[in-house]
Amino acid sequence: MIHKNFIGNQWVGAAAGETVPVVDPSNGQAYAEIARSRRVDIDAAVSAARAAYAGAWGRMAPAARSRLLWRIAAALLDRGDELARIESRDTGKPLRQAKADAAAVARYFEFYAGAVDKLHGETIPYPRDFTVFTVREPHGVTGHIIPWNYPLQIFGRSVGAALAAGNACVVKPAEDACLSLLELAEIAAGVGLPEGALNVCTGLGPEAGADLAAHPGIDHISFTGSPTTGRAVAQAAAAHFAPVTLELGGKSPQIVFSDADIDAALPVLLGAIVQNAGQTCSAGSRLLVQRAIYSDLLGRLGELFEATRTGPASDDPDCGPLINARQLARVRRFLEEAEESPITVVAQGKLDNSAPAAGFYQPPVLLGNVPPAHRLAQEEVFGPVLAAIPFETEAGAIAIANATPFGLVAGIWTQDGGRQMRLARAVRAGQVFVNNYGAGGGVELPFGGTGHSGFGREKGFEAMYGFTTLKTVAIRHGSS
Repeated sequence: MIHKNFIGNQWVGAAAGETVPVVDPSNGQAYAEIARSRRVDIDAAVSAARAAYAGAWGRMAPAARSRLLWRIAAALLDRGDELARIESRDTGKPLRQAKADAAAVARYFEFYAGAVDKLHGETIPYPRDFTVFTVREPHGVTGHIIPWNYPLQIFGRSVGAALAAGNACVVKPAEDACLSLLELAEIAAGVGLPEGALNVCTGLGPEAGADLAAHPGIDHISFTGSPTTGRAVAQAAAAHFAPVTLELGGKSPQIVFSDADIDAALPVLLGAIVQNAGQTCSAGSRLLVQRAIYSDLLGRLGELFEATRTGPASDDPDCGPLINARQLARVRRFLEEAEESPITVVAQGKLDNSAPAAGFYQPPVLLGNVPPAHRLAQEEVFGPVLAAIPFETEAGAIAIANATPFGLVAGIWTQDGGRQMRLARAVRAGQVFVNNYGAGGGVELPFGGTGHSGFGREKGFEAMYGFTTLKTVAIRHGSS
């Protein structure tokens, strides 16, 4: 089956007639094709979005826009099982994780539907012969480059906020996983989203993605992906002075002190690296453990790792396959480097006999005694690999936690209230979780990072602020 672009509420094939295969990560086999968009296709999508913004969508009152987003949310809930099945096969994630993602995208639209008419400006105290106020206005046409690891969720937190703010959107999903977003676009149109308000163009990143980032008709770009590609997106957008939101991944620490509730921490430590086969920007991929409990904690956590089951997405295992052969090779190179060093393999999960040989499988691995400066403690593996590092003191934990170029999420496990506050302030991260780890947190919680993790914020009201521009109006009317 060939899946076309969705432009102006119509299915449109790529102008050149080219396609890209869609591969099932669970068996390595192609099962569909998507349009291979080029500049002419991006032009058509941007033109459709610009017409929508100048027309029915741009003129829609906030209350009407809110009701429309509520209808989209309801439709997504009704179609949740279908979207989850598409997402599971496309990404390789276990079905229950895909169902959580389908529920999450509906929740994003619910949240932003309720926020539409609450995006207020302010009045500013000024001399009595003036009235000064601010208004928040949409950018216009926004571009959204969505990665393959969480298509539904990242669409919700990016496109949902942009639509709520009144923008018209052009979406370029990753070629590795985009079918759920094409389905979502049709669902939105089916409940009344005006034509051109939401457009989805598929294709390759260096082609369609690069064309979208560089397009002079795009007023704001939102990108989630690698720091290397994020830098290229920012440079392309800078050529036409378009602002960008960049969420670029992390090497997030989980810091466990000797007074922590280990029973509560263990399943969270496991889940934060095994979820989506570790292909999560906010994965808790570094485990910093105070020396006094290091051996005991790793022993108990190792048992949990060994009990994990890796297999085809349709079997709903603990850990599904990686997204493609290239990602599998990258993860295995990291593990080969570990074998050539003093790093120890503490534990590894099991691969199901049902897993096809051509699938892209890597069972979860727990590594011990990882030097803080080693690549495994510095670079984003983007796989189910947890690097454990011992520390002695609070100051030592802070130093190790902050010793990477990333700063996205951190977890702190301690019962000491003063330590909780000190660490929360001292650790460099956009989100800090104490005695829990949200792996990005809920819809309401602003999400984003510092350093190589990018800039700008998604989720919550902060995302809507990012999809608007602030205008100040100063009226001199004289005084009575």
